[in-house]
Amino acid sequence: MSDPHFFTAQTRLSFRDVAEAAGVPLPEGADPARTLAGAAPLDRAGPDDLAYMDNARYGEALAATGAGLCLVSPRFAPRVPVGTVGLVLRDPYRAYAGLLGRLHPDALRPGSQFGARGVAPGAHVHPEAEIEPGVTVDPGAVIGPGAEVGAGTVVGPNAVIGPGCRVGRDCAIGTGATLSHTLMGNRVIVHPGARIGQDGFGFAMGASHLKVPQIGRVIVQDDVEIGANTTVDRGASRDTVIGEGTKIDNLVQIAHNVVIGRHCIIVSGVGISGSTTLEDYVVLGGQVGVVGHLTIGRGAQIAGSSNVNRDVPPGSRWGGTPAKPVRAWFRELTTLARLAERGGPAAGEDAPKD
Repeated sequence: MSDPHFFTAQTRLSFRDVAEAAGVPLPEGADPARTLAGAAPLDRAGPDDLAYMDNARYGEALAATGAGLCLVSPRFAPRVPVGTVGLVLRDPYRAYAGLLGRLHPDALRPGSQFGARGVAPGAHVHPEAEIEPGVTVDPGAVIGPGAEVGAGTVVGPNAVIGPGCRVGRDCAIGTGATLSHTLMGNRVIVHPGARIGQDGFGFAMGASHLKVPQIGRVIVQDDVEIGANTTVDRGASRDTVIGEGTKIDNLVQIAHNVVIGRHCIIVSGVGISGSTTLEDYVVLGGQVGVVGHLTIGRGAQIAGSSNVNRDVPPGSRWGGTPAKPVRAWFRELTTLARLAERGGPAAGEDAPKD
């Protein structure tokens, strides 16, 4: 059986290219015309490879690397071996990410799974849909009446863009993803299996539970990324909104009427209940649960596995269940650890009496 490599570098980068992209000068003696054919981790990199290092766990790997050029933070620069050119900068990972995108532009967003351009055989595009030139539609995809899809967008196999939906330019709609009641900006990435715009979970509860019609939309602004098998419910009354530049991991649930600000980070396993607002630059760690009708302030960060049941002030860091400011949470954890070390009563035993 063959051993394919799915991502092959599509260009070479000179040392000069790397230094200019990183915004720092090459060290004395480095050849600016020397080129790199690709990128690799420290322990596998050879003389034609770019690598990076900014984590103390990989100090030994840095000292032994064979990389031609390594992006490295100042504290680790002395460990760069003699045969490797060390380019010292404050944020090597961010610089590495940008350079990796230049080497492998095809890895930045999902492409056609059929290797085709235009509307492939077996795709179903309604005559009343409006498809700009340069759209790729893979086999099995469905684009409904009145839908609009912008130039440069790729619609993967078996994906569905429902009636009246709007999808901007240079988007990627992954395999099997579904969009309904959705307006989407430019350069949005929707990974396979995501569900956007389905009913919110709304019922008037009683002896029998009466379904509440969900008559809002989902608004997805420019440069958003939505992970595989994530669900975004449409609004019940107002719109569900995902702000510009926000990145959402796989397996996230976003309920009806939720408003998410710009450039937020939402990690896998998060559940956000209805009518909650996340202001700009909020970070939710993995498996955070947020109850409904709350506001999490601009720039707040919530530790993984926390449960948020009240408003969070802007710029704060909270954690725990229920979530609270991290200093209070750490004090509680420290106190419990000390009590355990002292040896309290065993489970099922009464505490000693005076």
